[in-house]
Amino acid sequence: MDSLLFLCARRILAQHPLPHILPGLYPVLFQLAFLDGKHLVLRDLVAAWPIQVLNFQQLMRRRELLGDHHFIDYIKAIIQAVVAQLRRELEEPGCDFSMRRLRVLDMTGLPESLCSCSPDGLTVWSSTKALAKAFAELSKHQQDFQRREPKRHKGPSGAATAAQQPPGVDVRANLYVRKDSYRMLCNALQTRAASPLHLKCHEFYAENISALKIVILLECLYPSFLRRVELWYNNFGLTELLLILPQLSRFPELRSLKLLDFSMNMRHLTPDLAIVIRCVARHLGMLPSLRELSLGSSQLSGNLRQILCNLQSPLESLELGYCSLVPDDLAFLSQSFHAPALKKLDLTGNNIYQGLLEPLQLLLKKTSVSLLHLDLSNCDMADSQVDVLLPTLLCCSRLRFLGLHGNSLSTATIKDLLQKTLELPDLHLLVYPYPRDCYKEPLPENNWDCGMDDELLAAAALEFSQILANSGRTDLIWTYNPYGHKDLDYF
Repeated sequence: MDSLLFLCARRILAQHPLPHILPGLYPVLFQLAFLDGKHLVLRDLVAAWPIQVLNFQQLMRRRELLGDHHFIDYIKAIIQAVVAQLRRELEEPGCDFSMRRLRVLDMTGLPESLCSCSPDGLTVWSSTKALAKAFAELSKHQQDFQRREPKRHKGPSGAATAAQQPPGVDVRANLYVRKDSYRMLCNALQTRAASPLHLKCHEFYAENISALKIVILLECLYPSFLRRVELWYNNFGLTELLLILPQLSRFPELRSLKLLDFSMNMRHLTPDLAIVIRCVARHLGMLPSLRELSLGSSQLSGNLRQILCNLQSPLESLELGYCSLVPDDLAFLSQSFHAPALKKLDLTGNNIYQGLLEPLQLLLKKTSVSLLHLDLSNCDMADSQVDVLLPTLLCCSRLRFLGLHGNSLSTATIKDLLQKTLELPDLHLLVYPYPRDCYKEPLPENNWDCGMDDELLAAAALEFSQILANSGRTDLIWTYNPYGHKDLDYF
């Protein structure tokens, strides 16, 4: 049932045009416009916003307000309102810019749920396109205005004088770029110096574009605001990476760097490759605030020490999925200053059976005080490896997430694992594998998602859920579904 405040707010939003509104009501009206799917009303609210800061994350703390609406309509409406305000300010050179108007639009709080496909096929990439179009529109209007009134500001002698420039609006946002949006975003960023729209990138995501294009975009970003860079499926290796890393040293607040699916094969070390690795390590060492590093699918194979040796501060999150790690890599990590600081460790896809069990035990002992998130999915572990590892896992008393999906474990071993991890007071989510004895015969060799006996799986899941229900741990989730769970953000 709606509160009295929401009922009153609905009566206000039903009026057109909107009446005079007290400043304290704007946040409630903003939330209600989202809830009711009124993106045009939302535009009018932002156009009249009486507070200098509009922080999306603070306003949308109630996640149910998002509903099933197409979020891109809201983003476009908000951006259109900001552009309209700036157009008015450009055309009013004598107005008092000290008056209370929107000066900071913080869109970094877009919920993660909005970063997936919406019902009409639009994705989070659309928000970046909407921002780029706003830059283009505002730039065109600015040029047209200057052509229309070139003599508007003259001094006593007739010489042109500089017009008072409006302070503009800072837009804090996460940027997502790929081939089809690169040119549009690049043009927008390259006009930032003259634009009253100041785009401050908080997180930068690039998918499947060249290293040179990534460098061009990074050169256009404000250096003091960027905290995360993620590069996906870009199909380049260490040499291309060396084009990008020097540019990252411009960003003193950069805390997270994720290099996903790079072609960095270091299995066969040559003198030339050793030189390149040292250069990569040196540039990583020039990122003083780096706390999170992902090197997924990089085939490090004994070179983890060389890659991390120049880092100035310990990492808090390290993702090494499918990196073909060898015992020396985990041994180095357990002896490094990173181990006691790690909150997240992702070793997905590394074969524990190939001599990694003992160094993994040592590493977990060293990280036990700090570790919150541990992913050992698809690590080719059998019952015997889990039995050996379990006592060490139970020493990680702060653990919140444990991922074991894709390992070949029996129902009995999973049941024992689940029962014993009830001892971990902070554990919130445990993703266990499909029990090996729930597959139809013959067992699949390489695809654990096929050949499942649904009845056996349902029976095992029911038994597990009954154990959980009897434990009274209402805060704990046990599931065999590895998808749809949001990672913790440690920063």
